[in-house]
Amino acid sequence: MKQCKPTKTWERTRLQNLIRHKSGRYYARAFAGGKEVWKSLKTSHFSKAEAKLAEFLKEHRERRSNGNGEVSAKMTFGEAAAIHLRNLDDNLSIKPRTRDYWRECLAALQKSWPGLSETEIRKITQADCKKWASAYAKTASATRYNNTVSVLRHVLNVAVESGVVYSNAAAVVKRAAVRGKEIALPTIEKFNAMIAEMRAGHSRDSINCADFAAGLAFTGCRVGEAREIAWRDLDFEVGEIVVRGDAKTGTKNWELRRVPLIPDARALFQRMRSERLGEPLDAKVFRVGECQKALDRAAKKVGADRITHHDLRHLFATRCIESGVDIPTVSRWLGHKDGGVLAMKTYGHLRREHSIAQAQRVTFAPVAKQADVIAFPVSA
Repeated sequence: MKQCKPTKTWERTRLQNLIRHKSGRYYARAFAGGKEVWKSLKTSHFSKAEAKLAEFLKEHRERRSNGNGEVSAKMTFGEAAAIHLRNLDDNLSIKPRTRDYWRECLAALQKSWPGLSETEIRKITQADCKKWASAYAKTASATRYNNTVSVLRHVLNVAVESGVVYSNAAAVVKRAAVRGKEIALPTIEKFNAMIAEMRAGHSRDSINCADFAAGLAFTGCRVGEAREIAWRDLDFEVGEIVVRGDAKTGTKNWELRRVPLIPDARALFQRMRSERLGEPLDAKVFRVGECQKALDRAAKKVGADRITHHDLRHLFATRCIESGVDIPTVSRWLGHKDGGVLAMKTYGHLRREHSIAQAQRVTFAPVAKQADVIAFPVSA
């Protein structure tokens, strides 16, 4: 009986660096630093594989020419992380607090993955990344999990760009779905009661805390932006506030913006200015930079849900939308740069009482025809 020859797993092609698997898929093969590098071209068509091979070899040559004494084939995760941190420090478009946050995520990654720093990146597999992600997702919030995954990818990408590996093992890790936070805002009556309660407090900064809370709600500014508002930034004639942000880092998106003074904001700032006429124009408008404890006490006193400084920004946006201001305009006042996409997602809801009131305007009753309208005689 004639025996069948075993099928070869790999088959050479007429192209030196192109290998065909018995499944029909093509793979690129090259050498770098004394080691063999393979990459799946994800196709079973020779012509497509030939084109992808050319791209692979071009990229391979660039990586070898860009190589330097700083990296080696045995680069560890810790060494790649150090390079990543230097890149963060060199990126002047990243704000200090953002830079600190990414460092926190990196520290959380290294703590949750024992031995990661000493591990050679070429030995980190997709299965390793999935195993870590599965465990970490059970202990971290969706947002922190996603950002930590991003850090993992960025660090591994350092090795990819250096030619140590040719693919990012963390690319297979899926991001977690982030559920929107339900915003429980006070009614206008509750909010006004909270401000009155704060103003009636007996601490040294009770009135200052009340003014700060009202200012946040009436302008929609972020806490850091509100702290930096000076008298020179209030233009009562034009009716707007110039929001500059921190003197060094500016606003969140680095751009100065102008926010119109709503009547409540104008009344608040005019009253505050009349009480402090002698202050120079570069003096800060608000005498405190936070009021969370005062907010907590006032909310508890009047029976309202606890709110934060940032919730007052939500309150401003919600009141604007409920008052008929279109979302793209509100988005500009808030300093968003997406034309209203984030505002629609965040503030697309309306508070329950407003929603119920608006629902009363919806009807399925037939519209009265002209002939059905009762004509009243006009007196002579």
